Amino acid sequence: METAQSQERAAPGALTAFARFVLCGGGMGVASSFAVTALASWIPWILANALITVVSTLLATELHARFTFGAGGRATWRQHVQSAGSATASYALTCGAMLVLHQLVAAPGAVLDQVVYLAASALAGVARFAVLRLVVFARNRSQATVRAAHPVHATVVRASAPAGLAELCRAA
Repeated sequence: METAQSQERAAPGALTAFARFVLCGGGMGVASSFAVTALASWIPWILANALITVVSTLLATELHARFTFGAGGRATWRQHVQSAGSATASYALTCGAMLVLHQLVAAPGAVLDQVVYLAASALAGVARFAVLRLVVFARNRSQATVRAAHPVHATVVRASAPAGLAELCRAA
C-alpha cells in the first residue's frame, strides 16, 4: 500500500527546475524566434511577435506546470493568467529591444535580428523563471513541501470485542 507521501510528487530543487525551465522555455523560445521571423515576412513584426507570444506562452505554461515545477498536472486558468502577465513583460522587452536595434541599425540582417531577439528573450526568461517559481507555481510547491515535511500517519486500533454477554456484564 502506497503512503500519501510517496504518492505526492516532490517539487524539484531550484537548479533542477531551472535546467528544466531552460530546456522547455529555451526550446520554446528558439522555436518562437524562427516562427516570428517567418511570420514577420507576411505581417508586421510586432503583430507576428504578439501572436507567437500568445501561442508559445500557452504551450510553455502547460510544460512548466507538468514538467518544470512539478505541479503534477495541467496548469489552472489562474496560472495561465499569471504566466500571461510575465509573458506580457517579456513581449514588451523583446519589442523594445527590436525597436532599439532598428533605431540604431538602418537595415539589420536576419542574423542580427535573431541575436538581439534571443538575447532579450534570455534576459526576460531569467526574470520569468523567478516569477513562475516564486509566484505562479509556488502554491503547489509549498503545499507539497508542507505535506512531505509533516506526513500524516493513520493508525487503526482494533479492540477485541468481548466474546459474549456474560463477559460484557463482568467487565461492567
